[in-house]
Amino acid sequence: MCLEPLKYQIFLYFICAFQNISCGIHYLASVFLTVSPRHICRPPGNMSQVLFRNISSWRSEDIWTLFSTGHEDRLVVQLQDGDIWELTKCHRFWRDNKSSLNYDYTGHKTSFPCSDGYMYDKSKWNSTVVTEWDLVCNREWFARLIQPIFMLGVLLGAVIFGYLSDRIGRRLVLWSTSLGMIFFGVAAGFTFDYYSFMAARFLLAMAAGGYLVVVFVYVTEFIGLKSRTWASIHMHSFFAIGAMVVALTGYLVRTWWIYQIVLSTMTVPFVLCCWMLPETLFWLVSEGRYEEAQQVVDTIAKWNGTSSCKLAELLSLDLNGPVGNKPTEVKKHNLLDLFYDWNIGTRTLTLWLIWFTGSLGFYSFSLNSVNLGGNEYLNLFLMGAVEIPAYVFVCVGMNSLGRRNILAFSLISTALICGVIMVIPNDYHIWSVGATMAGKFAIGAAFGLIYLYTAELYPTLVRSLAVGSGSMVCRVGSIVAPLCVSLSSVWIFMPQLLLGIVAFVSGVLTLMLPETLGKPLATTWEEAAKLDAAKDSSSGELLPTANSTALEEREVIHSEDAGLSE
Repeated sequence: MCLEPLKYQIFLYFICAFQNISCGIHYLASVFLTVSPRHICRPPGNMSQVLFRNISSWRSEDIWTLFSTGHEDRLVVQLQDGDIWELTKCHRFWRDNKSSLNYDYTGHKTSFPCSDGYMYDKSKWNSTVVTEWDLVCNREWFARLIQPIFMLGVLLGAVIFGYLSDRIGRRLVLWSTSLGMIFFGVAAGFTFDYYSFMAARFLLAMAAGGYLVVVFVYVTEFIGLKSRTWASIHMHSFFAIGAMVVALTGYLVRTWWIYQIVLSTMTVPFVLCCWMLPETLFWLVSEGRYEEAQQVVDTIAKWNGTSSCKLAELLSLDLNGPVGNKPTEVKKHNLLDLFYDWNIGTRTLTLWLIWFTGSLGFYSFSLNSVNLGGNEYLNLFLMGAVEIPAYVFVCVGMNSLGRRNILAFSLISTALICGVIMVIPNDYHIWSVGATMAGKFAIGAAFGLIYLYTAELYPTLVRSLAVGSGSMVCRVGSIVAPLCVSLSSVWIFMPQLLLGIVAFVSGVLTLMLPETLGKPLATTWEEAAKLDAAKDSSSGELLPTANSTALEEREVIHSEDAGLSE
């Protein structure tokens, strides 16, 4: 057939997948943008001598390695005018007695705020967003808002551009969001205050979120049924490569605005090639633009070295097919339809919890990688690299062991691994990183599978709505994840405890869902409700109905992938 997935479709797939790397970059760039190095109050004048415990120095830069992690160390400095100050992370104290410079002082001292700014440890980073605008102490929450606000922008962008892609076409949205990613990404590096930086990052998030939603639909509308599952799941692999690029760039570039600009240039190759992307046949046909659709068919055939086919003949054949040529009345559905009855409603709530858990775990493991000890750049690189075999595991396992079993195994494994991480001593960095990689593997497998599994659990008329609503809940998880990671300041293992509890509950509830392996896509509520009672035949497949066979060809593209986003 003229539309089988040959070299032209493969070419389009890798162009679009390359841009997914940029999405992964921007989603996780804040890991190093918001690094908060060791800091201490700046004294109101030039220092002539520095004293830390029993060690005296002429430069404050020499004492950072002596500071204890998690302890409120203080620095005693003497200024050129003779004043002696005690400096801590968020306060400074002026000593009344200037006669002697000693570390332990019992005399009277007056507290002052850090109105002259802070001194930062620059051994790892020359500057970050935190050091640029002093987002520490009473302004620390400004830094903690950077990633949640970004994810809120992703949520808004997914909704807006997902809607626009159905109105103005997939290609135009891919172009505009890609241009937006490079423009707002570079603009964020040239901002001069915190609020303009947040605005640029928010618009960047909208563009990245919009691209990631639409690209899944675009790719699957060009990929045949045989390769669609592998192609859609492995789009996540390119997102994982983005995390690896962030780690490498963070290691090489230690100034935040240069780091931001370098990461944003990853979009340039796609922008130079995106003019070659055609509009999808499915959208053109749905809009009645048959001549343009025929031109796309001819282009595909020319690239693949095959004979073209007449689109009008295919459409005529489809209209006279088993579904019948009687037009069906299109009915709009809303969120309440996902609670059709008690069983379907319970299924919806369970799946929403799984979506939330998958996103919460995915970003918690990635964002927390810099807190594991050892080399934080290598940690993040490994967190990205371990996702790729996780997606291979999903593709192989779901067709042999079943969707439900793989999903439940992944979630419960995530919970158990969180428990293991909590009992590993803090000094065992390698063990902590290894266990966290295992956790990222498990939650990555669950995260990659939930899209397809959700689509298979609902009938055609609400399938897009089900996946789209799950994706919205997924965004809530990504917004909560950085806030969850910040709870490590309360207790170092608080993120793992919360994630472990949620993952275990999700895994147990997953076992109560029906298996969809080998079963035809449901076209009615009755068929969806019967999934719980349906039994596999000896071959592991049920004979699909005429309706399900025909509808799958035309609607599974949109329903399986609508609203997909990391």
